[in-house]
Amino acid sequence: MKLLVTGGAGFIGSAVVRLAVARGHEVVNLDALTYAACLENVAAVAGSPAYAFEHADIRDRAALERIFAEHAPDAVMHLAAESHVDRSIDAPGAFIDTNVTGTYNLLEAARAHWLRAGCPEGFRFHHISTDEVYGSLGPEGKFTETTPYDPRSPYSASKAASDHLVRAWAETYGLPVLLTNCSNNYGPYHFPEKLVPVAILNALAGKPVPVYGAGENVRDWLYVEDHADALLCVLAKGRPGRSYNIGGENEARNIDLVHRICAILDDKRPEGAPHNRLITFVADRPGHDARYAIDPARIRGELGWRPSVTLAEGLEKTVQWYLDNEAWWRALQGRDGVGRRLGAGS
Repeated sequence: MKLLVTGGAGFIGSAVVRLAVARGHEVVNLDALTYAACLENVAAVAGSPAYAFEHADIRDRAALERIFAEHAPDAVMHLAAESHVDRSIDAPGAFIDTNVTGTYNLLEAARAHWLRAGCPEGFRFHHISTDEVYGSLGPEGKFTETTPYDPRSPYSASKAASDHLVRAWAETYGLPVLLTNCSNNYGPYHFPEKLVPVAILNALAGKPVPVYGAGENVRDWLYVEDHADALLCVLAKGRPGRSYNIGGENEARNIDLVHRICAILDDKRPEGAPHNRLITFVADRPGHDARYAIDPARIRGELGWRPSVTLAEGLEKTVQWYLDNEAWWRALQGRDGVGRRLGAGS
């Protein structure tokens, strides 16, 4: 297939691009190259005849029309989004512009392309979203595809809105859509503003490793390359109009996750041990959701997919990747927001 991947220079998008090209797909990578995007993330496929890059913004409708006309994709995998909750607290407008208006523009451009092509049965618009649209769980229970939406941050509200738009375009216009909602991703090429890369890089530098509140917040951790595999599985086998929750089946408290990272660094960089002496509890994020957990029964039962990487394996691989790729993360240290607390005010 020829895939149009939006946000393909970002963390999850670049994993999709690399895997899709490796599996024989043609890929058009559409990315605005905002602060969290790096073309180095797709350097491994940049020379492939199956890969093309379009520097464009999903808020630019004219650019989208041109790209669809020139490349005529068989499917869209929509990953372009503002995604950091802390940034959404400080500047919610950017999240509405990109995640809501940008998704609307992309839906309309995709619908126009689909109509021009004669409404091909195999066309898909795959919208990639987050489990945060479901809100916060207590100690028990898990999110299913029928869990009511209850977003609690500007980020999750903007993603919930985009999910609703995608479903509306399917119901109103018949656009063949797929939706996926994933748990927290981690792994190689993760921009250093989220918990896992911040913990690794701060510990390496001998700096305080910040943990919000008491570190009791629980997340289901999904290795990014497993997520990319799941997305291509849904694209190939998912039923149009259907949504699929994608989880790592790896729940952990934030404090326990950070302790695991420190233990791995103790083994790999013993000169800095014990790294857990650097753990520092800081003021909690406003509106911090207590727990997320995914019930993956639908994707496992209908499509036969489940994660292949345990949390222990994934964290070891992730820490090793950052140790082996210092040039990549060093180049990002001067980017906006890196190394400082965001979203601290309510």
